Amino acid sequence: MKKILLYIFILSVTFSVAQSKEERADLYYSDFKFDEAINLYEDLASEKRRPSLQVIQRLADSYFNVNDYQSAKDWYSKLYSIKGKEIEEGNLIKLVQCLKASMEISRADNLLKEYYKDPIKLKMMLAQKAHLDSISAENPKYKLANLGFNSVKSDFAPVLYKTGLVFASARDTLKSNKLYPWNNQPYLDLYFTNPKEKEYVPEKFLENMESSFHDATIAFSHNSRTVYFTRNYIKKNKLNANAEGLSNMEILKGTILDNKLINVSSLSFNSKDYSCGHPTLSQDGMSLYFTSDMPGGYGESDIYVVALTNTGDVAGSPENLGPMINTRGREMFPFIGNDILYFSSDGHYGLGGLDVFASVILPRSEYSLPLNRGEPINSNMDDFSYVREMASNDGYIASNRFGGKGDDDVYYFEGVKPTDCLEYAGYVLDEKTGEPIIEAIVELFDSEDGLVSAIKTDTYGFYNFILPCDKTNKLVFSKRKYSKKTSSVTTTNIPQEPSLNNMVYLTPFESLVVKDGDDIKINVEPIYFDYDKSDITARAEIELKKVLFAMREFPEIKIKIESHTDSRGKDSYNLKLSDARAKSTRNYLIASGIAESRIISASGYGESQLKNECSNGVRCSEQKHLINRRSDFIVVPK
Repeated sequence: MKKILLYIFILSVTFSVAQSKEERADLYYSDFKFDEAINLYEDLASEKRRPSLQVIQRLADSYFNVNDYQSAKDWYSKLYSIKGKEIEEGNLIKLVQCLKASMEISRADNLLKEYYKDPIKLKMMLAQKAHLDSISAENPKYKLANLGFNSVKSDFAPVLYKTGLVFASARDTLKSNKLYPWNNQPYLDLYFTNPKEKEYVPEKFLENMESSFHDATIAFSHNSRTVYFTRNYIKKNKLNANAEGLSNMEILKGTILDNKLINVSSLSFNSKDYSCGHPTLSQDGMSLYFTSDMPGGYGESDIYVVALTNTGDVAGSPENLGPMINTRGREMFPFIGNDILYFSSDGHYGLGGLDVFASVILPRSEYSLPLNRGEPINSNMDDFSYVREMASNDGYIASNRFGGKGDDDVYYFEGVKPTDCLEYAGYVLDEKTGEPIIEAIVELFDSEDGLVSAIKTDTYGFYNFILPCDKTNKLVFSKRKYSKKTSSVTTTNIPQEPSLNNMVYLTPFESLVVKDGDDIKINVEPIYFDYDKSDITARAEIELKKVLFAMREFPEIKIKIESHTDSRGKDSYNLKLSDARAKSTRNYLIASGIAESRIISASGYGESQLKNECSNGVRCSEQKHLINRRSDFIVVPK
């Protein structure tokens, strides 16, 4: 039922005697009656020694759509044996997911390595695999519990609301005589329950919200008055179809007043030609994230974001989150918490089926590499509609994993109290370019044992530690030709919410210096002094702070100070004046905390080393004289 995102085929199927078995199977397939389609396609496949590619494809997709991943694996494998590396990426992704659902992990990994020759895509997959491999299944961070309100039908999409949960369900209702052809279950309604009260019987959410078709996946504003929810296109209580006879899904906005829904309107980006669903709001309530299969996406369904006004109306056009998030597969069910985007995907490296991933929302509307949340949040089946309580390490998720009560069930997860209390992760980035720093060294120290461990960042600049409880931890970030940074992280004696959005910016040495012939100099503008004086002026101090910054960021460097004047005035006087200015500059740096031993010399050269033709007797502009009136801070080679 997690596929409610898509659409409903309205036209009824009637067969004529002249129709072939394959034509009847195709009609069942188009009508989302996959069980009936499977029976006919299987007959066709058994009748022919070599069934057509279309029959193989339809059988694979039909089994996949009804979550029979073992059977789907067999038919996708047949496609792969015929097409090899020419197989469509979408089919390859589904084959990999089916293999993982069947616990054939090694074969799935080998297929990925064989298929993806794009080094960027392969690098992403291998980085995601390395992270997932690092998560210990023997020491899980969470424990899951199947909740008592689940039914034998589909229950999913939990959302925190006041003192309880609102969730979508296909449990038996007045809609039972009208079934959704995809899975032969009633259409979805929204229910409210209080999972902390075991005897609480779920009740319909709002008095007047129910329609005759799907009502599902809801999001609430901070004051819980404005809502966004998913519903079929309906007109006069009938499905409103497009030219192909499909009723897609749309996102509606409404207001809750006295337990009723009022002022319902369709969002401007909806269209009968594609589906939009699974709305969720950013933490500030000014952006709406959602799922759609609108044209121009990367795969079967993508995640988009659109800006909202202060009143919750759409303020612009939806933007696709891009290839870091979206793949050729399915990306669905976004949720935002603490500047982290959680979503489900079967296109990123996972355990099988849909898995929950986490991606840090970066500046400039960029996203970090999505990382799998691991077991037990994820399984080898479909795991989706993840939400969490921001004040704790607990939350809810839906899954059709084995051992549940029905099709999809809602589970409660809570953090296990471990010896290690905090997953602390982030990215080491170049301060000037914002690009990741590869193989930066990250060292972990504690106050008692000293160095605990050291790692290197991956190709995305990513680092990850599991920090022990009740400790003050020191992290030191460094790389050759970059500055060094230190941060302190104190953990409590209870598990804490993972902290995944810790950006560390290191300054590249090259950004602070310039090359002048054979010399490397700290990059500063001319140091200005008052006429006939060597005192440090306010204007000079601005530039000297750049020198201080460079020497503090790189405590190993030593410098020589060389001061120069222009050609105006007597040569001997200029030599004496420049020397006084050099030593005044050195004294300023020492008084500001720079060790005297790091300043090898401070000398004046007067007008003996002019940079241009403006020597004695040559008429020059003030700007040209300024070029000669300078102080150089030369880095002394080791």
